[in-house]
Amino acid sequence: MAAGSGGSGGSGGGPGPGPGGGGGPTGSGPGPGSGGGLGSGGELHPRTGRLVSLSACGRTARRQQPGQEFNHGLVLSREPLRDGRVFTVRIDRKVNSWSGSIEIGVTALNPSVLDFPSSATGLKGGSWVVSGCSVLKDGRSVLEEYGQDLDQLGEGDRVGVERTVAGELRLWVNGRDCGVAATGLPARVWAVVDLYGKCTQITVLPPEPGFSSPTPTPTPPLEPSAPFGDSALPEQGTSGDEDFASMELSEVVSNTILSAYNGSLLNVNLSSPPAGEGLGSSCAATSPILTSNDALLFHEKCGTLIKLSNNNKTAERRRPLDEFNNGVVMTNRPLRNNEMFEIRIDKLVDKWSGSIEIGVTTHNPNSLEYPATMTNLQSGTIMMSGCGILTNGKGTRREYCEFSLDELQEGDHIGLTRKSNSALHFFINGIDQGVATPLTPPVVYGVVDLYGMAVKVTIVHNNNHSDRLRRNNAILRALSPEGALRRAVPAAQAEPERLLFHPNCGQKAAITHEGRTALRPHATDDFNHGVVLSSRALRDGEVFQVRIDKMVDKWAGSIEIGVTTHNPAYLQLPSTMTNLRSGTWMMTGNGVMHNGTTILDEYGHNLDRLKAGDTVGVVRREDGTLHFFVNGMTQGPAAWNVPPGVYAVVDLYGQAAQATIVDDVEVPPIPEPLPEGNNQVSPSSPSSGAGGSDLRFHQLHGSNAVITNGGRTALRHNCRSEFNDAIVISNRALRDGELFEIVIQKMVDRWSGSIEAGVTAIRPEDLEFPNTMTDIDYDTWMLSGTAIMQDGNTMRNNYGCDLDALGTGARIGMMRTAKGDLHYFINGQDQGAACSGLPPGKEVYAVVDLYGQCVQVSITNATGPMDNSLATSNTATEKSFPLHSPVAGVAHRFHSTYGKNITLEEDGMRAVRAAGYAHGLVFSTKELKTEEVFEVKVEELDEKWAGSLRLGLTTLAPGEMGHGAGGGPGLPPSLPELRAKTTWMVSSCEVRRDGQLQRMNYGRNLERLGVGSHVGIRRGADDTMHILVDGEDMGPAATGIAKNVWAVLDLYGPVRSVSIVSSTRLEEPEGTQPPSPSSDTGSEGEEDDEDEEHGLGGQDQVPVMPTALEFLENHGKNILLSNGNRTATRVASYNQGIVVISQPLVPQLLVQVRIDFLNRQWTSSLVLGVITCPPERLNFPASACALKRAAWLLRGRGVFHNGLKISEKFGPNLDTCPEGTILGLRLDSSGGLHLHVNGMDQGVAVPDVPQPCHALVDLYGQCEQVTIVNPEPGAASGKSAGTQGDMEKADMVDGIKESVCWGSPPAASPLKSCEYHALCSRFQELLLLPEDYFMPPPKRSLCYCESCRKLRGDETHRRRGEPPREYALPFGWCRFNLRVNPHLEAGTLTKKWHMAYHGSNVAAVRRILDRGELGAGTTSILSCQPLKGDPGGGFEEPGENCAPPREEQPPPVLLSPSLQYAGAETLASKVQFRDPKSQRTHQAQVAFQVCVRPGSYTPGPPSAALREPPDPHFSPAELEWVTKEKGATLLYALLVRVE
Repeated sequence: MAAGSGGSGGSGGGPGPGPGGGGGPTGSGPGPGSGGGLGSGGELHPRTGRLVSLSACGRTARRQQPGQEFNHGLVLSREPLRDGRVFTVRIDRKVNSWSGSIEIGVTALNPSVLDFPSSATGLKGGSWVVSGCSVLKDGRSVLEEYGQDLDQLGEGDRVGVERTVAGELRLWVNGRDCGVAATGLPARVWAVVDLYGKCTQITVLPPEPGFSSPTPTPTPPLEPSAPFGDSALPEQGTSGDEDFASMELSEVVSNTILSAYNGSLLNVNLSSPPAGEGLGSSCAATSPILTSNDALLFHEKCGTLIKLSNNNKTAERRRPLDEFNNGVVMTNRPLRNNEMFEIRIDKLVDKWSGSIEIGVTTHNPNSLEYPATMTNLQSGTIMMSGCGILTNGKGTRREYCEFSLDELQEGDHIGLTRKSNSALHFFINGIDQGVATPLTPPVVYGVVDLYGMAVKVTIVHNNNHSDRLRRNNAILRALSPEGALRRAVPAAQAEPERLLFHPNCGQKAAITHEGRTALRPHATDDFNHGVVLSSRALRDGEVFQVRIDKMVDKWAGSIEIGVTTHNPAYLQLPSTMTNLRSGTWMMTGNGVMHNGTTILDEYGHNLDRLKAGDTVGVVRREDGTLHFFVNGMTQGPAAWNVPPGVYAVVDLYGQAAQATIVDDVEVPPIPEPLPEGNNQVSPSSPSSGAGGSDLRFHQLHGSNAVITNGGRTALRHNCRSEFNDAIVISNRALRDGELFEIVIQKMVDRWSGSIEAGVTAIRPEDLEFPNTMTDIDYDTWMLSGTAIMQDGNTMRNNYGCDLDALGTGARIGMMRTAKGDLHYFINGQDQGAACSGLPPGKEVYAVVDLYGQCVQVSITNATGPMDNSLATSNTATEKSFPLHSPVAGVAHRFHSTYGKNITLEEDGMRAVRAAGYAHGLVFSTKELKTEEVFEVKVEELDEKWAGSLRLGLTTLAPGEMGHGAGGGPGLPPSLPELRAKTTWMVSSCEVRRDGQLQRMNYGRNLERLGVGSHVGIRRGADDTMHILVDGEDMGPAATGIAKNVWAVLDLYGPVRSVSIVSSTRLEEPEGTQPPSPSSDTGSEGEEDDEDEEHGLGGQDQVPVMPTALEFLENHGKNILLSNGNRTATRVASYNQGIVVISQPLVPQLLVQVRIDFLNRQWTSSLVLGVITCPPERLNFPASACALKRAAWLLRGRGVFHNGLKISEKFGPNLDTCPEGTILGLRLDSSGGLHLHVNGMDQGVAVPDVPQPCHALVDLYGQCEQVTIVNPEPGAASGKSAGTQGDMEKADMVDGIKESVCWGSPPAASPLKSCEYHALCSRFQELLLLPEDYFMPPPKRSLCYCESCRKLRGDETHRRRGEPPREYALPFGWCRFNLRVNPHLEAGTLTKKWHMAYHGSNVAAVRRILDRGELGAGTTSILSCQPLKGDPGGGFEEPGENCAPPREEQPPPVLLSPSLQYAGAETLASKVQFRDPKSQRTHQAQVAFQVCVRPGSYTPGPPSAALREPPDPHFSPAELEWVTKEKGATLLYALLVRVE
């Protein structure tokens, strides 16, 4: 039987002979069993994938060579499916060699004429396939997480497909309906089954009716497996095929490779000697190519600890953990010219330093006395040791190659060859390292020293390809008939144009979708072994870009991308590419690694923060530079001198589970005029007019400097190992009044010192470029740190700016005035004259030293004196502001063509959707010009609808389609359906083109827009579409935008009305205006400490930040910024929520954040602190506690430095902060870091914090959202603003700081959700007390119910006064704070007074409040005498003969530090009341919280009878305080308790 025609047409193959089989169909005629009970659809079509054999009358299909091939197993039903009938197959056999399994679906393609692809996912033209738990249409995923995972099915499981009458596709698994998988199926479809991966055999079962449990019917018995040779091999095979089939796989691999290699079937370059020098072209496959006398082996005489094996091809050092030397071995004969001597490292140990050494020697091993190490041999020996070359034991080349032999791993290959020109070359993993020495003696032996870590090596012969072709699937693919034919005529076919993944991939990776998609099928089980390479080498300038399709949250780290010189056909793939020590450049995280060593620490966007839908790419340019892309944006040059012919590499590591190659047409070109990795510089060319400049960096520069980007960008190479020799100079002299401005793009934290800048009168051709700029000793003026220097000598210190303090994104400008003064500009602000006396008639050049921490700078387009245009130029860390229409004086309008539910108002400036949720399309009146922004403001929302505003660009002229309600075709109801012409749009966070999804997770989610939000769209000069939200550019959403496009908006769902705000006037958007400091409600407290304020004498006042604070764009991966970057929300998980305030902390400025939302499903909460390292490029860990340098954190009640606790029980517990709490940080004048809680200073948490530093917030655990509260004048001066209740500034008592009780901060009271607080408030309102007695909201009240006080983490007791005295907090009560009369002397001294409670009753509350204090010559409910008018307590009129009465003494007042005593029913009587809301009857009590002057009262035992024991915390002898003094008490709060 010939099966070779199954893949591309022909008559089809029939089943082969076997038990129970018979002659099958030979054409299209019916075979046995085609009728009967099976009926239509019960057989498989005779045309199949090329590795499939059919049996059992066309009902059983088996994939041949299941241990060698995983695809080419397609089978289809013989007849189209009948509606409502289930086509069911049973899985008969599976193997464990592969990932993936059976795939099933339907196709509209006729199997009689189908050109079978390798897998079902390659079917196009109307094909729906269920793969795993995904549904794919024409190879693209349309439904994720559908039904049951087919990969998990086992032998005997049944799976089927059904086309319903309604044209739906339904999947059935073991008789269970999995629901609708797809709709809109054509009327005529065939069932398709792919025997893919683990699935090797299936049998078709009788058709079953849909939508009911299939009835059990007898099924054909499982066909016994035929021997491996039962199915004939392709026609190219010979009569020896049966012998081949009976061999073990290892024999197949070995013999077939040799045969294929000798027959030129494998055309691979293994860095072997030239053809003909060791390989015979006509030898038999089973014969050795070299005789044993000619083969290179190890000589039998060797080092004393060496043991030879494997026919003297393997050498091993005995006792490797006890001895590190005496491991020298040599070849058994001299090396021939151009002969490769190559070994493989088989075993290493970690005990020793140093490792293998290899080289050549003129000494004959028969007569040599072997030394302990070859470096001891003083003659005739050339060895490679480490990364250098030793000749006769002495170093002759310190750095021969770019990595060290000491870093090689097990499995790496090392080789050497003596060329015919006497040059000696070494090879690492097949890569030539160049000439080690030009003169090598003619007769040399190969020598290996198994030193230190190296224990065992094996000689690799050129014909022994199984050592390099480790993976059987890659070997056998190369030897398959299809692969052999391709390799047999390599010159007859052009190199494939399309980039694909190579089938040789990591152990846990799989390639699908015809080589376009790579995935880790079991991504939740393993985090590595996911390396995939491109199928061919990249051309110069060709971008290899992939889209992340799937991610998992289980692991740390994510996708890595790069290039390698290794050919994937024979590369032994490592677990991760960063383990490869040769010829490899990878971007990992936000750094770049070369051969496993980091060469750039803070290079670009952090790949670990990418999400599904993001894209990453790599390109090697013609100049040998390597560039990476993230979401289409170039990250700048990552490496230089990268050789041509490199292969792209993707490592699906950690979270990255699946990636797909993005077509070349979608890849944006590298923007030539822009500096790499930066978007500060305008794309104007030097000839573009006034906006451009011809200033560049000169081609002459320091030895470690590199000039790129057409002279606009300068960087220091090897920034982690070199800190100087990077002086650059301008290409021409500066004109008077001309500004030379640069922006810092990259910095590293490794060194001290930073950029130095100035001017010099030395021409670039005459400058010798010393190590540092301070070494230039004539005609040079410069700024270093804060020092102004001339000719290397300091002229003055403490200039107005410090260059060492600048970070990434800062702009530095230099200008010489016509008077000869040198001015510096920082971020557009003139710092004043640095020095004067520069020779006015002499040319000066700008000169910059990329020193220390500063790594890369680029020239901006600012020329001439600094003006407002320079001050507003964007930087890498600044917020992008909306651009405006370039046509002066003309505002945008909406076009007169719009959706049928739209009405236009205000002369076309406002659009309103009058009805429904759709039919809301509106267009711009004119085409958008390049860089023109069309921007609208959301005016009205209708919350009953879901969805989001949609906006985009379209090539459809609005007038081409009639009004939706008029004649003509009209406009569609929504923007995704606008497909008459090409339309690009953004909906929620998805980017679509003509309705097809192009990208996910783009920018900010438009569903989060609120009233007042600004949304704009811009067509960039580079043919990209940008969306702007509240003035912030979200980056390129789509590329390849047409020239003539109109803005289009869809007022869909909740967005009901928008108005145009874009015009020619350069108005600052509302979202970017700094809020007024007065807009904040301020901090709260118990009293106004006027005495403290006056005592400070106005010193230590808090400056106000001149601009609004905002969070930095660099943040944790789960953070979403909004509200002009002033609000941070954690959108997933419980960690990855670090945010940093972009502006550094200013001494005496209080920086505050408010807790907006807590999620109680987690434990712990936010962490607050500062970091002193530049945050712009910081790679944030999962939580702030993992920051191990330059970090001081407040967590819970502890203080941490670099992850270690340095203080305990500081301030309140941050884990118990309720929603609405305002937390602040402040640096005092001496550098001490203060914590503020609701405006109250908790004291110094960390002394002597280095500056500059940035405030950091970790939205961890419960804390899911915070908002920056604007700084307020005086908010952190020496005084404490008034707060309510117990939120007083804590006093120092015996060195222990009192904690703060959480209050209700402004505008975010946590009490609003407390039912007990609401009940008490309703009772307090029934008392009809004047509002003027109470503090205004939000300082009005504080609840001490069980839930509220636990939420705040309140302590049961506190200390107060001088001397301090304890009192209990009013647990179980609700406190209503009273106003304190500021004119009373007691009002300024309450912090020194003690706190106590006084029980009362409802009838006496108003009288007590009117009098303002207890006692004071009046009688109250707790007076020793009864009130006037009480029963039995009346006054008797004095008799006529009585003496005149004496002046009454104030009755004593009873107080207690415990409300458990003062609030007892005998002292605070209960009253019944009906709740007006619930109409339920409750009992209520009232009491007062009062301040008591120390020394005015006498403690004593309780005098009232109690039903319950008193508070055991207090001594019974001091539970009751009695005072008779007037003015000794001050009313502080009214307390209410309701039962």
